[in-house]
Amino acid sequence: IVIIGSSGIISSNLQKKFTKSNYKFITLGRNKINLKKKDSFKLLSKKVKKKDIIIFISAEAPAKNIQMFLNNIMICDNICKALQNKPFSKLIYISSDAVYSDISGKINEKTKTFPGSMHGMMHLTREIQLKMNFDNKICILRPTLIYGPGDTHLGYGPNKFLKLAKKNQDIILFGKGEEKRDHVFIDDLIEIIIECIKKNKIGLFNIASGKVYSFRSIAKKIIFLTKSKSKILNTKRIGKMPH
Repeated sequence: IVIIGSSGIISSNLQKKFTKSNYKFITLGRNKINLKKKDSFKLLSKKVKKKDIIIFISAEAPAKNIQMFLNNIMICDNICKALQNKPFSKLIYISSDAVYSDISGKINEKTKTFPGSMHGMMHLTREIQLKMNFDNKICILRPTLIYGPGDTHLGYGPNKFLKLAKKNQDIILFGKGEEKRDHVFIDDLIEIIIECIKKNKIGLFNIASGKVYSFRSIAKKIIFLTKSKSKILNTKRIGKMPH
């Protein structure tokens, strides 16, 4: 198994699981191959062997501007070039539910993709790139918000709230934190990736728990569980509340 992308919550936890389960794998991070460089595909191509399983996680995320978008497309382009005419067995791409538009109804794999963010546009563009080249070998996973140990972003949500609560620092919500989201625990996502490997899954799969919670309720739960002295503060919401 070749893991492209060495840092971040998914890669770090995947490496731990593979090591514990005695999976044979290598990890290629930017310290080994900088995939933003034009000719980096040549080095990557040498690393991929016959029947290898490729797990593509590497990204500048979240993509917030045009330059980050272009950098991520360059990474994907180099991976496509490196894998061309290579007899690898399977490609798993970790995408995001950000490829969907923000709607009030339920989302499934047949829901139209209409991203409302640069990050979502980046993932959707990569998906198209990969499917054009490896449609019969690709498994695309679109997880919702991920929480758990190993998070390097500490974005708005459970991981950030937990860090603040442990330090007895106030948790500041967008508005009153009333918007609801689905969150996936990292261990569950790792198990799903392994199942996709074992069962040779091809196609597109949304990854979600099926349950939604408000950010306010998550903050309250974390403060209760950690016996924190943190307070929950509201802010004036800027823009429309997301579903």
